Amino acid sequence: MKETDTLLQENNLESAINAIKNGEVIGIPTETVYGIGVDPYSQTAVDKIFSLKERSDTKPLSILISSFYEIQKLNLVTTIPDVVELYWPGPLTIIVETSNNFANGVGTKEPSSIGVRVPENELAINLLKLTGPLAVTSANISGEEEITSDKQAKDIFGDKISYYLSGESLHGNGSTVVDLRVDGGEVLRQGPLKWPPSYC
Repeated sequence: MKETDTLLQENNLESAINAIKNGEVIGIPTETVYGIGVDPYSQTAVDKIFSLKERSDTKPLSILISSFYEIQKLNLVTTIPDVVELYWPGPLTIIVETSNNFANGVGTKEPSSIGVRVPENELAINLLKLTGPLAVTSANISGEEEITSDKQAKDIFGDKISYYLSGESLHGNGSTVVDLRVDGGEVLRQGPLKWPPSYC
């Protein structure tokens, strides 16, 4: 049996989905770091993440989606280059302008912009297919070292997180962040993925 199949059996996605619906915070594995996530439209849920992480309200959350095609549902103003589809799923976060109205703290307002990524983790993608977009950030206290597994997240947050999906990240550091509101894209953070592609 593949490791992915084992993880899917060990995890109860229904419990995670119910926690999201109830405005709770859950733990989510990705290939970059282990994260925590909430419903991006629930102000109560988003506020909980900021409180848990002791995160400054000047540092907005980004969102995870299940596939490149899901980005069409975000009412984007920014044009997305085709090359992004080649990099997703993967450690690339793009900053785009949208007319969607997320909770305060998810992206920025005036103009309304958001960071978006498709994680390269089958369990996370299966969850996102069922929940829709989730506002996600790394599962650590702000300013402290990023973590890579559900076990480390439990050591930090304990039962303050409603449900932890099992898993461990591959890279151990954050994604590459590219602002596509700038012509050609501007790298805001260099991660595992190199931008721009050499053939662009």
